[in-house]
Amino acid sequence: MKTPLSGLLAVTLLGTAGVLSAANPASAAAPTGAAPAAQVRAAASFAGTVALDDCSGSVIRMPGSQPADPALVLTNGHCLETGMPSPGEVITNQASSRTFTLLSASGGRLATLRATKVVYSTMTDTDVTIYQLNTTYQSIQQRYGISALTLSTNHPAAGTAINVVSGYWKTVYSCSIDGFVPELKEADWTWKDSVRYTSSCNTIGGTSGSPVLDAASGLVVAVNNTGNENGETCTLDNPCEVDANGNITVHQGTNYAEETYGIPACFGPGTRLNLALAGCTLPKP
Repeated sequence: MKTPLSGLLAVTLLGTAGVLSAANPASAAAPTGAAPAAQVRAAASFAGTVALDDCSGSVIRMPGSQPADPALVLTNGHCLETGMPSPGEVITNQASSRTFTLLSASGGRLATLRATKVVYSTMTDTDVTIYQLNTTYQSIQQRYGISALTLSTNHPAAGTAINVVSGYWKTVYSCSIDGFVPELKEADWTWKDSVRYTSSCNTIGGTSGSPVLDAASGLVVAVNNTGNENGETCTLDNPCEVDANGNITVHQGTNYAEETYGIPACFGPGTRLNLALAGCTLPKP
């Protein structure tokens, strides 16, 4: 779960499993220095992305969000500042004052945004944390000229060209969706219908929570979260794929994301979370 060991995720995991190595099932050591230059795309836009102290993220909106609605930030469940949710755990409406660095289109620092609460967080079936900010979409647009990234409501398609945009590293990884994994297992966690990247999205520690954008539409179709580091099977830092028949395969060096198209169905007017809405399939507390 691609986060460096430079923040609050430097915590003890799995009881006696020790310290989370880079808090990252795809990076056993904390990255240092700049991201690989070969991965940087000069024309990339970082507008709408944010940097956390140990992860990446983005200011996101639902298709029906209004300018006066409180703005939201999307990152991974395993990036939650109070520690990674346990299997089966769902956190809603938890107070938070976490800060995020809002980036300009070129990756420069524009402002510090602050959360008021964790709206939703889980590592069950998916790997997402959604924060509510103390400001609105309209205010962010007026003060900084930044529009939120919009979540797609459609299941992504294999072969789609995508950009994984890391606010932490100010780096863009460009590749395509290679396919989908019925179950992706890592240590005690299981994620469903995960996105598998083609090889050029060689994401590293710190890219956890990066929005995965459809290169054509610019819509968010997934959130970057993990990869198999050294070929182990279903262990921390080494997720394995489980097909519909229960067969397990391992793809060393392959990286993954969790789809986001189901999230908008769980938000009603005012961009308020409502897990009881018809069509909402996010795991519930």
